Amino acid sequence: MATATLGPTDMLVGNPSILIAEDDLATRALLRATLERGSYLVREFDNGADALDDIEQRPPDLVLLDIGMPGLNGIEVTQRLRSRPATALLPVILVTARGRTEDKVAGLDAGASDFVTKPFEPVELLARVRANLRLSTALNRLEATQDVLVALANAVDAKDPATEHHCDRVAGRALAFARIAGLSGEELEAVGYGAVLHDIGKIGIREEVLLKPGALTDAERTEMQRHPLVGAEILRPLRLGRLIGPIVRAHHERWDGRGYPDGLQGDGIPFGARIVGIVDAHDAMTHDRPYRPGMTEEAALGELLRHRATQFDPWLIDLYVANLERIAIEALHPSDALTRGLLPTHEADA
Repeated sequence: MATATLGPTDMLVGNPSILIAEDDLATRALLRATLERGSYLVREFDNGADALDDIEQRPPDLVLLDIGMPGLNGIEVTQRLRSRPATALLPVILVTARGRTEDKVAGLDAGASDFVTKPFEPVELLARVRANLRLSTALNRLEATQDVLVALANAVDAKDPATEHHCDRVAGRALAFARIAGLSGEELEAVGYGAVLHDIGKIGIREEVLLKPGALTDAERTEMQRHPLVGAEILRPLRLGRLIGPIVRAHHERWDGRGYPDGLQGDGIPFGARIVGIVDAHDAMTHDRPYRPGMTEEAALGELLRHRATQFDPWLIDLYVANLERIAIEALHPSDALTRGLLPTHEADA
């Protein structure tokens, strides 16, 4: 039978909330008493399935899970939490009476943040809870910063009606294309964020250059070509900066080495940047810009193929062209949580 009870401290606004899933009544009572002495808000369950349902409806700030629960055990609950974007960074402390190395290895592989061994010392438990909450707060701040940067990138995009929603369209197609190209996990996430943020550096470019209807002067072109460098520098402090930064910096590099800002060539260009570069160029060609009208799809396809092995990776261009219809469909109707989490609801307007 599931139990979900609240104590007096649940009325304290602003205190971190902790969910306990532990089938042993005495251990659960001790965990609760210890945490309430630390002024934490506590919810408790005697099984993993009900705990998982409750976490999905109202995620706590931290979870304490018994490894040895019947039904869904702590390791299985941890795996499910890590597979869901909303709880991927939720601190999870596994509680075990065994203390065996294999249990800890399995817990770490599942994504556990920390361990407490029964019988536990209350002082140690509270210290581990505080440490994990501090780390979670720091990560949440970085995630919030990423959200702000995505909003800024869209604000830059929206300055010009001709390019509005460009970043969203590029992100949807780049994610679909990256999956077809074999990327998954962290690399796929990097392509998604890299595509959304590829033009974030245009924040540092003067508006009269960004919106100029005619050809740029040499000085203006030099200024415009700074935007990948500015973007990479903005992203450098982020949690995903080491993965996103190279994509943003290199999305205007060319297969033949005549791109910018670093003149990278061939396989020296990050794979994710090559993907974003193709999708970015295709979207730019097929939409109006201040200095020229958009091309037809047929004309744009001809340009992509004409620049195969000069501007673009030949293998990726062939893969992209062969899967254009599939990429377009998947970009408009994303099936995975990552894509839905990155794209606003207006992506189908493109």
